[in-house]
Amino acid sequence: MEHYLGENTFKLGFGLMRLPKNPDGSIDIPQVKRMADAFIAAGGTYFDTAYVYDGGASEAAFRAAVADRYPREAYTIATKLHATAGGARDEQSAKQEFLTSLERTGAGYFDYYLLHAIQRTNYQTYDAYHLWDYVREQKEKGLIRHWGFSFHADPELLEELLDRYPDAEFVQLQINYADWDNPGVASRRNWEICQAHGKPVVIMEPVKGGVLADPIPGVKQALDAGGKGWSYAGWALRYAASINGLITVLSGMSNEAQMEDNLRTMRNFTPLNEEEREVIRKAQEALNADKSIACTACHYCTAGCPMNIAIPEIFNVVNRRRGSVEFRTKREYSIVTRNAGKASECIQCGQCESVCPQHLPIIRLLEECRALED
Repeated sequence: MEHYLGENTFKLGFGLMRLPKNPDGSIDIPQVKRMADAFIAAGGTYFDTAYVYDGGASEAAFRAAVADRYPREAYTIATKLHATAGGARDEQSAKQEFLTSLERTGAGYFDYYLLHAIQRTNYQTYDAYHLWDYVREQKEKGLIRHWGFSFHADPELLEELLDRYPDAEFVQLQINYADWDNPGVASRRNWEICQAHGKPVVIMEPVKGGVLADPIPGVKQALDAGGKGWSYAGWALRYAASINGLITVLSGMSNEAQMEDNLRTMRNFTPLNEEEREVIRKAQEALNADKSIACTACHYCTAGCPMNIAIPEIFNVVNRRRGSVEFRTKREYSIVTRNAGKASECIQCGQCESVCPQHLPIIRLLEECRALED
């Protein structure tokens, strides 16, 4: 790809999925404003949200922090249409998401618009609702500048979709050093397919939902031995940003400290050299020796759970326990399940597994987690 969409975009994108919260659970708008100000001052332009993030509060927060405070040329905005669980009920409500997002964000038009979280269990819904044609129509009207899709499935489906929809302009992929060669995510192969089709990539989950910002002890030891003094999240972002054909790397930042650390990482960015890549390879070896649950806490699984089971929170307790963090105990399990369902309440309906981007065997894993209730 000699020249491509987003080639000159600042390689850190502000992901608006995990924004800072007030004690009452609402988004801390003053802090988001300060974070947006720092991001734009550093040269950042790419903001990423979605119709379903925080029940729409994420898009509204973008408007309050950015669209209402900056001229339109100061930023680019990406949002997404989610046609399945947590999003649409039918074709009409799916298409209405686009119009609602326009109103919520106050952007006037979208620089980047995505069909959201496509995988084997839902891609036919996007066909049935004629959404590929719908986004094309919005582009013709000038309401979308560039359109693509975010993808959580196997390379065969990605190849099929890019063959069927060659005018898709970009793809959003999960890429991080933990999943590069993970067969359940297939980051490397999916990226290679995008390269072969000439499609630039937006990277999501560069720190795997925060897992790589506070990794297991073996990974910390490998990265600390690298002698760079970088944060663990900084290592992960640098790895992702060293990928070719990249529009930007999204980071879902939850406070000003995370923003500053990420900006420190990405200002004057240069790709990893061979010595630094060797440090990452040692971190990957430490990860491969671990058996933690690869949950990114996206919460897609909980949106339709009939028993309201706190699946990501339960898995986090288990992972911390396996990571030898002493305070992650049965007491913490009782805290995360106090106002939600426990692992033992699973009725094995399979809804969670049908929408999991990581393709985790959630039913079996919950069965194993029941031991924390004894």
